[in-house]
Amino acid sequence: AAPDRPHWQEPLLERLQAIAARQDGELGVYVKDLHSNLAVTLQAERLWYMASGIKVPVAITVLRGVERGDWQLDTRLPLAANDFVDGAGSTNQYGPGERLSVRFLLEQMIIYSDNTATDRLIRLAGLDAVNGLVRELVPEGFEPITTLGDVRRHIYAELHPAAAKLGGRDLLRLRQAREEDARLNRLASLLGVPRSALAPISLGDAYAAYYSTHLNTATLTAYGELLERLATGQALGNEQTAYLLSVMGRVKTGSQRIIAGLPKDARFAHKTGTQRARICDSGLIETPA
Repeated sequence: AAPDRPHWQEPLLERLQAIAARQDGELGVYVKDLHSNLAVTLQAERLWYMASGIKVPVAITVLRGVERGDWQLDTRLPLAANDFVDGAGSTNQYGPGERLSVRFLLEQMIIYSDNTATDRLIRLAGLDAVNGLVRELVPEGFEPITTLGDVRRHIYAELHPAAAKLGGRDLLRLRQAREEDARLNRLASLLGVPRSALAPISLGDAYAAYYSTHLNTATLTAYGELLERLATGQALGNEQTAYLLSVMGRVKTGSQRIIAGLPKDARFAHKTGTQRARICDSGLIETPA
């Protein structure tokens, strides 16, 4: 190694390569020291599925609306039937017509990875605005972001095209059918078609076909750049930057991911994501000098 090369890069890359070689799946990593601008990458230029990682650009878009005065964190938004999506968080405990604050929805979205809260906030800010924000901050490396309800619709549409019109409550009913056979039967029932009308593929095959569309994907380099823009105050003003990073510091999901290997005195503002055969964790680590 060159004498001026910091000692951490090469050993880290060697360890990552060794870990990747032992995995049945695939591993991608992007690490950048924002003080020295030095980075270590492993498959960081290929597209990876972001899962709930899309919730960070959604949060930034919503908080930009707060900065413009379009709405406030205490603005209360009514839930609509089509906002509902299966998943974690407590928003699904409320019914259509219930009014919940932007603050509550944003914190449920980031801390507990609440999908219904996410889709309500996307409806507030606009999906075009979310994708526009990403293109502004990181012009290359992101593919289109969709609502989380549409993630489910795209997957089920691999089994039958009519699934593209499933409602929010339909998605909750489908998730209640835990076993694959029961879920496919329920899908056929909700669509009003015989089970034989569904494509002769498994749910796993439907997910794989959906992943190949590259919706909700990004290179790790691009996602890292998005987080860098947030950290350096290029995404939001000081007040909303501090607020979002504090919320990301309270994430309750993924205790066995990056956070499990950090020193106890490290501060970690992050967002995890989980979907069938896909997991991710992305964030900003700050350690004492």
